Amino acid sequence: MGEEVPEFGFCNTENCPPVVLDSEPQGYETLTIIGDKVYLVCGSEGIPNMSINIKVLDKQTGKWLEPVVFGAKPVASEGFSSIILDSERVLILLRESSTDNSIWFLEVDTPFVKQKRKQLGIEVVAWSKGLIGYGSKPIVISGPSGVGKGTLIAKLMKEFPSTFGFSVSHTTRVPRDKEMNGVHYHFTERNKMEKDIQDAKFLESALVHGNLYGTSIEAVEAVSDAGKRCILDIDVQGARSVRASPLEAIFIFVCPPSFEELELRLRARGTETEEQIQKRLRNAREELEQAKTAGLFDHMLVNDKLESCYQNLKKILLLDENDKSPYQPSMKSFIVPFSHSISKVDQKVLIHCGTNELSASPSTK
Repeated sequence: MGEEVPEFGFCNTENCPPVVLDSEPQGYETLTIIGDKVYLVCGSEGIPNMSINIKVLDKQTGKWLEPVVFGAKPVASEGFSSIILDSERVLILLRESSTDNSIWFLEVDTPFVKQKRKQLGIEVVAWSKGLIGYGSKPIVISGPSGVGKGTLIAKLMKEFPSTFGFSVSHTTRVPRDKEMNGVHYHFTERNKMEKDIQDAKFLESALVHGNLYGTSIEAVEAVSDAGKRCILDIDVQGARSVRASPLEAIFIFVCPPSFEELELRLRARGTETEEQIQKRLRNAREELEQAKTAGLFDHMLVNDKLESCYQNLKKILLLDENDKSPYQPSMKSFIVPFSHSISKVDQKVLIHCGTNELSASPSTK
């Protein structure tokens, strides 16, 4: 069995230095030591809808640091407990919270955090939401315009309507006729979206014809919270941004059988001018070249014949033709009780709730 963690915090080192706070505690706090940093996670008691805050103590200088915090912050409930997963992440478990809001990761030295720390030159941490059990990863599907990725996605949605879901993108452009906010897009103000992008609340974003478009972390989580696997239909640059983010996903690139065939398909649509077709062809050449980047895509599909390509896509996603049942997380929902403790055994985190014991995979996000 792993070492049990006290409900209100822990010190994961034999030589734990004295920590002097600059104010009296006003709620729930946990102290976690990783390397030469002490991470103070604090939430206000009795104040509803208050975000959990982070302070970092540099053990070498003895100074408290106010880190830049990326990602959507969890809202403090009736307190929380924490445990170190590895040298990169701390698991935060919210009390009296439902399954879809109880598990959070505080990233302190992940590749994403390292990149942001290097860019900004200051201390950085990031929040990411977790899932109980072994939920299936979101799917990123990319490919040049006219390759047929939209048709492939439509076939998946039709055959497995309860399994897959689309995230609703954000945009700063004005709604078009019959477009509904929250259905076709989340329509938002430019200054707010720019701030959210800066705060790493978006997996990917792009400026298109003077308007911002992007996929927020919250939009992807909304699909997962509804019990479905999220499909992201984005370009190669967007896929690169998602790959660099904390989100773990399956990355698939759909290729045409030849560049000549792609041009024929674009012209056969009959919906664009010659100038627009040439622009799409130039973009397609760039995307096909960028897709060759090592480690960017997990799978490459050639859409020569639609049906055979679709069957190959289902094989990648491990979909049984006879299984039309909706995707379900491997853990049933529950409320994390106020009285509990947590421990780590191998690659599992055990949540002890009286006579019941629940487990979560620390790698699931």
